[in-house]
Amino acid sequence: MRFSLYSELQLHPGKTPQQLYAEVLEQIVNADRLGYDCYAAIEHFFYPKFSISTNPTALFAAAAQRTSNIHFRTMLHALPYHNPTVLAGVIHATDILTGGRYEWGVGRGHGWIPLPAGEPLDEHARPRYEEAVDLLLTALENERFSYEGTYFNVTDSHVVPFVDRKYRVYLGGTSDRTYTLAAERGWGVAVPPLLPYVALEKQMDLYRESCKKAGTEPDIVWIHACHLDEDRETAVREGRDWVNGFIQGNCSPLTEWPKPPAEDLEKAGYGFYAAGIMEGLAQVPYEKLIEDDYVWVGTPQDIIERIEVTQKLCEGIQEIGITVNAGGAPHWMAIKNQELFASAVMPHFAGEAAASGTGA
Repeated sequence: MRFSLYSELQLHPGKTPQQLYAEVLEQIVNADRLGYDCYAAIEHFFYPKFSISTNPTALFAAAAQRTSNIHFRTMLHALPYHNPTVLAGVIHATDILTGGRYEWGVGRGHGWIPLPAGEPLDEHARPRYEEAVDLLLTALENERFSYEGTYFNVTDSHVVPFVDRKYRVYLGGTSDRTYTLAAERGWGVAVPPLLPYVALEKQMDLYRESCKKAGTEPDIVWIHACHLDEDRETAVREGRDWVNGFIQGNCSPLTEWPKPPAEDLEKAGYGFYAAGIMEGLAQVPYEKLIEDDYVWVGTPQDIIERIEVTQKLCEGIQEIGITVNAGGAPHWMAIKNQELFASAVMPHFAGEAAASGTGA
């Protein structure tokens, strides 16, 4: 079992962007010291309460100078807003600057990004994205290449700098095609945070079934907001404001900004964002979020039990990623969560792995 941290870099009132980035860098350094396997960050644009992580590769290049072992993962590069051949060079350069510790994923991005980015919401969104994925892989894996497609045509091109290596790659999203594509490619998937297993069961089944058909192995990264204390009542009290803030931040593009037209979202394959699911999540009471497994809040033993239940329900989980710094959470509280999870939760699963002979 691998363990990671995931951040959206949500900017809530009371902090400046400079303060938030400084805190995140300190949290990454601390995570490296504590033995976390990876620090993952979203790439997102335009909506500060959701994220100001517009350039995760720059964040990771800075963090790499201060750390030794921890890996870095963009979760995910929003591919529609990059030229695939240019992004290939960015990925290779980031790998060089992080000392070979870079992992990445690609996705379409959220359905509320295209309009402020000046991109159309139309029926070409999905096929153009899949062709962009093909071109990105072609550029990453071949020092010289040509490509002929419907949306991209490249003749005798090359990527600089070029790194000859195989990356660990992940997809994430809400559409079924995300999970079948990942299985076909032999890639992992990262589940969206703030959703219980019951909301993802069909897609997890689809991913595992598709892996079986394709002859690939499932690699599921399970991400959850997590707040811990040795005392359960303290954990519940402390976690309330930032967990609710995390959810409000995730919903803010739909609750605080003009919504894209529902028919355009459907046409572009972003039907999830027209279904009212996010807005409904914002109405779920905090205690219900804990009870129904949207978030993990409690003692280390409570969190261990939640993870074990999820493992039994969801075969193929290879990594647990926790979110601890969202919703305007104080820096000290994020550090506390990292420390307590690393000292009291991670060793339990390392011990299980050692006892079974599978390794940590």
